[in-house]
Amino acid sequence: MKQKFFIDSHKGVTFIFILTMMAIYHQWGNATAWVYLAMHGLYGLMWVMKSRIFPDKQWEQKCSLWYGLYIWAGLSLYWITPWLITSRGIKVAPWYLALALVIYIFGVFLHYTSDMQKYIELKYNPGKLITDGLMAYSRNINYFGEFLIYGSYALLAVNWIPFAVIALYLVLIWGPNIKRKEKSLSRYPEFAEYKKRVKLFIPYIF
Repeated sequence: MKQKFFIDSHKGVTFIFILTMMAIYHQWGNATAWVYLAMHGLYGLMWVMKSRIFPDKQWEQKCSLWYGLYIWAGLSLYWITPWLITSRGIKVAPWYLALALVIYIFGVFLHYTSDMQKYIELKYNPGKLITDGLMAYSRNINYFGEFLIYGSYALLAVNWIPFAVIALYLVLIWGPNIKRKEKSLSRYPEFAEYKKRVKLFIPYIF
């Protein structure tokens, strides 16, 4: 089976998981829980759509059932956030909710738009180093967008644990992936100049 099968299935059932948590902890009147369901649940469904419309080749690799279950277990760490919100009945102020939504929307835009740009470029201009569009602002703008998405979720939990999960992913998953990507792109002669001109992760900062 391909890695994408386990990733997509987990993303797809996130909506159901959050609804289940809301039911178990009787959070039907909690606006924060509903907004979180809309944010994270919809993100999972959009991910499945993205996987079908403009898939990422790195998730097309085959893996064993055990490794697939390992992926599932790792992704389930993100479910700590909705569990915290529902089990503790967390309700944030309207302005705080709006702030999380702004960060989330901006993150979704960066993540999905950059992935679409990469898909189109690789399909119609194979062998070309992508340095324009969103890639002109960050060499890993898709990861930055994903960071904003999960950061917006963590904000709603009002707890340090979701931020620790994000930090863990930065160190164990995103960091190594970025490092491998940088090494792969270094084969292009123009990469050295691109690297000097464009930041690694956060536009204009880092």
